[in-house]
Amino acid sequence: MKKSALRLLSLMTALAVTSGCSLESLSQSAGVVNVVVGYQSKTINTVTAGTLLRAQGYLERRLADITKRTGTKYAVRWQDYDTGAPITAQMLAEKIDIGSMGDYPLLINGSKTQANPLARTEMVSVTGYNPRGALNMVVVKPDSSATTLGDLAGSKVSASVGSAGHGTLVRALAKEGVTGVDVLNQQPQVGASALESGQAQALSQFVAWPGLLVYEGKARLLYDGAELNVPTLHGVVVRRSYAKSHPEVLAAFLQAQLDATDFLHDKPLEAARIVAEASGLPQEVVYLYNGPGGTSFDPTLKPSLTDALKGDVPYLKSIGDFADLDLSNFVVDEPLRAVFAARGLNYDQARAATGNPSPLPGDPARASELWLDGADATQTFATPTQLLGAVRDATLRGARVRAAYVPDAELGTRWFADKANWVRSQTAGSQTYQPFDTEAGARRYLSAHPGSAAVNYQQALGGSL
Repeated sequence: MKKSALRLLSLMTALAVTSGCSLESLSQSAGVVNVVVGYQSKTINTVTAGTLLRAQGYLERRLADITKRTGTKYAVRWQDYDTGAPITAQMLAEKIDIGSMGDYPLLINGSKTQANPLARTEMVSVTGYNPRGALNMVVVKPDSSATTLGDLAGSKVSASVGSAGHGTLVRALAKEGVTGVDVLNQQPQVGASALESGQAQALSQFVAWPGLLVYEGKARLLYDGAELNVPTLHGVVVRRSYAKSHPEVLAAFLQAQLDATDFLHDKPLEAARIVAEASGLPQEVVYLYNGPGGTSFDPTLKPSLTDALKGDVPYLKSIGDFADLDLSNFVVDEPLRAVFAARGLNYDQARAATGNPSPLPGDPARASELWLDGADATQTFATPTQLLGAVRDATLRGARVRAAYVPDAELGTRWFADKANWVRSQTAGSQTYQPFDTEAGARRYLSAHPGSAAVNYQQALGGSL
């Protein structure tokens, strides 16, 4: 490096130290505001604040509009991670300004950053949520003899400690009274390899890992987090000092999140394609969660979700040093309210809504969806039985089924039809078929409905006349 450059760097560093500013803030004072966003491309319930948002360029466009009005320039940098923990570490170091992650990591983020005024964060929006908890699941190898959580006693289960998937595992084991489970603290992809190799007997993770492994034939669903009947969510946090210095950036980000949410609702198949290409996930897996009837993509900070966060605190205290967090100060909806108002939208009305904002037509507890290869749109059917008939007919005429989705008859969780556990019942002189995403769910139904029978997918297809 030339001496002149060294002198300039030394001068800038000295100025930063004496003025209490960082080199980044000096560059911002020169007319460019840096915006560093941390996201998780494979955690597809954050796509409206991450993968889809980035791919569509919504934030950059919103910031460009500000530049046209004010002359201030913005430089957006995206940083992709596998879990929320490294995003929190970077926010604690004041190197990420805005981040998205799941519920347990959100609380850890707020707890760890609150002691540092420059790193302290606040939660400003939700990306996606499930009212019952179906975003987290436990899977086992396809040939595993385990059919319930109780069968995991004495086994090794892979999970990312401190993640939503780990929290669901701990809660579920406690609820079922299961002990003796050895948790292997592993990143999702490491855990997937551990499951495949036999190092772990089960994997407990957040979306999209359970669906991905089952879709690829590498796993079978053992436990659906929806059995806990506790909402699970993903959301957005921002460093308060950054939001105070650049409120226009936070407003632009929230506007961009709404842009991405609208696009996902209006063009779900195209959105799934975009996310699949950007994340490397199969489009069929993305659409399982991001399609109609899947995750509820609603940015509002609902009281039920805040209450769920409160219920997560005991778990976090049980696994480590978790400083008490005042949720009333951590969860802040004023910026989102302002964005809703700017769009002429009623925030309170949206916050009070409890249904999935992108449902399939018909009864959400039964509506099913068929996606044929080469088709520009999917087909919706009123019941799983009708969907089975459509799959059978399409197969007979030589069409290839790309994916078929059905709601679990007990929990409502959207799942792959060919991976479901099917039960045949005799109703009003005709046969109907009920899908369950776990064998345990199917057994509960069989026990409560004498005369019904368990059938495999091919038998269900053949009988759906």
